[in-house]
Amino acid sequence: MKLKTALMGAAAVLAFAPAAFAERGADGELKIIQSQAASTMNQYLSSGTKDINASSMVSEPLASYKPDGTLMARLAAEIPTLENGGVSADGKTITWKLLPGVKWSDGTDFTADDVVFTGQYCMDPAGGCAQLSKFEGIEKIEAVDPLTVKITFLKPKTNPYSAFVGALAPILQKAQFEKCLGANASSCTEANFKPIGTGPFMVTDFKTNDVAVFEANPHYRDPAKPAFARATLKGGNDAMSTARAVMETAEYDYGWNTQIEPEVQAQMIAAGKGKFVTAYGGLVERLELNMTDPSSALPEGERSTVKHPHPIFSDIRVRQALSMAIDRSLLVEIGYGEAARPTCNLVPAPEMFASDNTGCLTQDVEGAKKLLDEAGWTDTDGDGIRDKDGKKLSLVFQTSVNPIRQNFQAMIKQWWNDVGIEVELKQIDPSVFFGGDAGSPDTFQKFYADVQMFANEWDGTDPQAYLAQLTCEKAPKPEDQWQGENIPRFCNPDYDALIKEMLTTADAGARAEQIKKLNDMVTKDAMVTVPLANRARFSAVSNTLLGVEMNAWDSEYWNVADWSRAK
Repeated sequence: MKLKTALMGAAAVLAFAPAAFAERGADGELKIIQSQAASTMNQYLSSGTKDINASSMVSEPLASYKPDGTLMARLAAEIPTLENGGVSADGKTITWKLLPGVKWSDGTDFTADDVVFTGQYCMDPAGGCAQLSKFEGIEKIEAVDPLTVKITFLKPKTNPYSAFVGALAPILQKAQFEKCLGANASSCTEANFKPIGTGPFMVTDFKTNDVAVFEANPHYRDPAKPAFARATLKGGNDAMSTARAVMETAEYDYGWNTQIEPEVQAQMIAAGKGKFVTAYGGLVERLELNMTDPSSALPEGERSTVKHPHPIFSDIRVRQALSMAIDRSLLVEIGYGEAARPTCNLVPAPEMFASDNTGCLTQDVEGAKKLLDEAGWTDTDGDGIRDKDGKKLSLVFQTSVNPIRQNFQAMIKQWWNDVGIEVELKQIDPSVFFGGDAGSPDTFQKFYADVQMFANEWDGTDPQAYLAQLTCEKAPKPEDQWQGENIPRFCNPDYDALIKEMLTTADAGARAEQIKKLNDMVTKDAMVTVPLANRARFSAVSNTLLGVEMNAWDSEYWNVADWSRAK
């Protein structure tokens, strides 16, 4: 059996028809295993997909994205549009009508005050909100009445569906979080680990970087859902054991992010106990180049901050050489097979937003050597490592523990060695790397290395908030608990100005060209982000689990309320 056939098409959305539910909780326990454990249940304190997925079982936004990328109302009664009067003709306001009768899991009423508060929570400058770009361009958020929220933008906004839309921007309960504003956000452990939500499940036990235990929310608005009385989300495993726990031993129902080699995937499919589900969206495996100095010789609080430019990467020729030395097609062939495709773009999809930036797809080792020569990095002592002004061209390259990423690290290290660059590899437990703990030196936000590799994406089909993460003000720093979204610390006033222009551009064609230009500014032009592969979301599902619809544009658990057990 060819792997592509077994996957039923790598780009397809795979769905299983949900069974009719007899009663809430009738199907016992749902068991989910993640190759990365959840570190928090508060999406606003983490950019890690592992945390966003887990939290989405409890906390909900006003609207979500379906697998086809269209919007669906969740805590809203309907999607605001120009036609129904929810979006103003001048594009300066969006008004959300809330779904009546919604209860928090503690039995209290969900109201517009909770929505307004959530906006205040994320936009507090001292809070370090990991999803601040979702609130770009907002002037104010008001409760018109208990079931109506009005958002006013500083300027007319072409795409008003950002704040409170998608798994990245759920609503927090004001009563639980009102003492957690600003600098207090990360210290509210009980609220962050056990948020009161409106979703199908509520947290009963949470052990950071280990396990989360849930029970069905007794106040969930559909009395027949969820079908499962309990759910356990276990994390901290490697991708291989995650896939095996579903596909071979059948200990778990769903295995998230099963990044394993194509040959092993085929072997697991042959066991006949599960299947891999996959869908393409904007997920890009990439390298981020630190534009600031991560040296441990600097005082704590100044490492990897804009106070100190990177001593090597300040020369774009070095950054370009790193990219040119890489064979992306070989990486994809060995690492992902049919579940990825080489790319030079940070925004590879939807097609209307994808730049024709393809120059990186052909490896050019000799070109990389020439650029390094021009930059003054030569091997003066014959040891195979280039040097300049007495300093070796030596880099620390970090990523999370994952078999494919370790293979990628080894291959990229060899290519960089071949052009005269010394490379120290560092592997970090993914629960820590993506955890967002301000006290840890090993998070991808803190970025105490020269280069790091990871993948993340945006929710929905419009990348405006995703690209807005790279404005100057969003560089992580101690003052915001290292929660800034601009991981490479890229800063270009022209980029920031184009972001503001793009947010208000009404013509669809002109806006698409702006998005392509923004993509090129951080990849082809500045080369601070080095895309490697556009990955499909790739997870494992037991044959006994029904209702799963793989979603590339929202949380993978976006419809967990509809999952059930085969009878």
